[in-house]
Formats: sequence, C-alpha cells, structure tokens
Amino acid sequence: MVSLLTDTASEMLYPIMPIYLKSIGFSVVLIGILEGIAEATAGLSKGYFGKLSDTSGKRLPFVQIGYALSALSKPMMAVFIFPIWIFFARTIDRFGKGIRTGARDALLSDEAAPEAKGKVFGFHRSMDTVGAVLGPAIALVYLYFYPQQYKALFYFAFLPGLLAVVATFYLKERGDIRQRQKAATSFFSFLHYWKESPLEYRKVVIGLLVFTLVNSSDVFLLLKAKESGMDDTMVIGIYIFYNLVYALFAFPVGIIADHVGLKTIFIMGLALFSVVYCGMSFNTNLYVFFALFFLYGIYAAATEGISKAWISNITDKKDTATAIGTYTGFQSICTMLASTLTGIIWSQFGATAAFITTAIVTLGVIIYFWKALS
Repeated sequence: MVSLLTDTASEMLYPIMPIYLKSIGFSVVLIGILEGIAEATAGLSKGYFGKLSDTSGKRLPFVQIGYALSALSKPMMAVFIFPIWIFFARTIDRFGKGIRTGARDALLSDEAAPEAKGKVFGFHRSMDTVGAVLGPAIALVYLYFYPQQYKALFYFAFLPGLLAVVATFYLKERGDIRQRQKAATSFFSFLHYWKESPLEYRKVVIGLLVFTLVNSSDVFLLLKAKESGMDDTMVIGIYIFYNLVYALFAFPVGIIADHVGLKTIFIMGLALFSVVYCGMSFNTNLYVFFALFFLYGIYAAATEGISKAWISNITDKKDTATAIGTYTGFQSICTMLASTLTGIIWSQFGATAAFITTAIVTLGVIIYFWKALS
C-alpha cells in the first residue's frame, strides 16, 4: 500500500513534469541536467543507505524517512519556480528514493522464504504499478477539466504521498537483523561489497548492468508512438495500458517464477523485450503498438521484481540491503548512460538503428545468462 500510494503521487506528475518545467522557463537542456542530477543522487545514495541499513540492523527508519522526503518534494515543486529551488526539490525526491530502496527491498526479502521470493516481490511490483495506472489516469481527468493548471496538481499529489507516509507506521520490523559494525559508514563503503560478494552475485549483476546500458527510458518508446501519429491523449493512454498490463501480470508471473526458476523467467522477459524493440523499430500501426506495449508490460512483470528476488536469494541475509542497494545504485547510473547512448544513436542514425541496437545487445545478454550461470 505504501508503494501504491507513493507511485500514484509520482506518476500523477510524470506525464506533465516536462510540460510544467517548460512552462516556468526550463529549456530542454536544463530539464535534462535536472533529471541527470536527480537520478545520480538517487543512484549514488542507494548503495550507501543500503549498507547503512545492514550495518545498523534497522530497516524501518530508512523506509519512513525516504517516503517522507518524496512526499514533501511534491508541493515543494510548486511553491517557488526559481531554478535552484526546483533542482533542490527534485533532488530531495530522488534522495528519498535512494534512502528507502535498499532497506525496503530487504524488508520484503526478510518476510519471504527463498521459495516465495518471486511471489512477494511480484506482488510488491504489482501494487506499485497499480499506482502507475491510477496516477496518470487522475492527471488525465484533472487536466481535462482544468487544462494547463499544473501547479494545483503538485499540491494534490501530496495527499497520496502523505497517506503513504502514514501507512509506513503500520509496518513491523523483524527483530533478527542485528547491528554488525560500530564504526561510521563512509559514503562509498558499499563499493567494498563488490569485492566481498559471492561470485554468482557479481556474475548476475554484470549481466543486469550490461542490459541496463541499452534499456533506455520509456520516453523513447512513447516518442516513437507519438512520431507515428498518436496524439498526446493516446500516448498517455498507451502508457497507462502498459502499466495496467504490468500490474496485472507481476504477481502471477512471480508465482510462476518460484516454480520454474527466477533465472528462466527473467530470460524469457528479456526475450520479450528484444521482440518489442524489434517491432518498435519498424511499426507505424496503432493496433500493433498496443500489442507491443502489452508484451512490454509482461516483460516488465518478468524482470523488475524478479531481478531483486534473484539477488536476495544468492546473497547472505545480513547483506540483503547492501546487495540490492549496490545493484540499484549502479543500475541508476547505467540507466542515465543508456538514455544518453540511445539519444545519440537516434539523432545520428534514426530510431530504427537505436531500437535494433538495443534488441541485439539484449540477445547477447540472454546468451550470457544461459552460458555464465548454467
């Protein structure tokens, strides 16, 4: 419920964020810098706070503070429109994500037996993604009745964010996670975990990060749909459709993964991803776009929660937050690079070349997982 409410607040603003920023004077370049700094903040802090959660033996304080900062950032974006203030507010939002991610996923892992990790993480991703359906839908309805009144939406988004924070106080923490280290934890101390981690963890994370380097922002898929003739409402609609498919399939796919193997389901997800990007590179038909976004929703259901469940099963329980925080930290940085690389290929050689390159590299990652982890 915490994730559902938070994602409702965040995704309510996702479709209108670039429009709002441009309306208050931000250039496209400045928007790019803003998002880059925000994501870098989230990425670098995930590993540190994951390590801090493990060494302190605490989960809940990181979860509660992280969600509280993200909730507060929503109205902050509308109070003032000075660029420095906007940068500060957006960074606070991402910093909150960095604080909570490792501890939250470790909290989920602590409550699940190894043979049920796919189910637990799948259910979490399903509820989280329901928020990604509700948020844009609420924004669409609001903007239909109050076009271009963006500021009020930022204040409105604070309400589900606040309810999410209230919901964190109903969480209970297990008492068997003990403090392991008295010394202060440095910001980059989580990097030492890479050397200490199990070999299988390093193999899995290397494959995941190579894939992340070509898994660019969904904005590029929406841009391709837009360039093929869809209007703004249809583009937001297809984004909602994708999230709905993701939400419906994440839980059952997680259950299946527990029975047939997390690696098997993850690889099948990558295969669907490759098919989608091949299809996107050539398609201009509206109905085919909906079919491709349907497959894209199943891909997300088969990979996002599954990857964290997989990592939590191959690492020591006392290092769960560090392991997931380290991975998601590197993942955030690779995601930034992915969008940059895709943008360069798109601008130099066109959308087809960008999508085909992504599909080919993904096939290479599939082969790597089959060979290196067989």
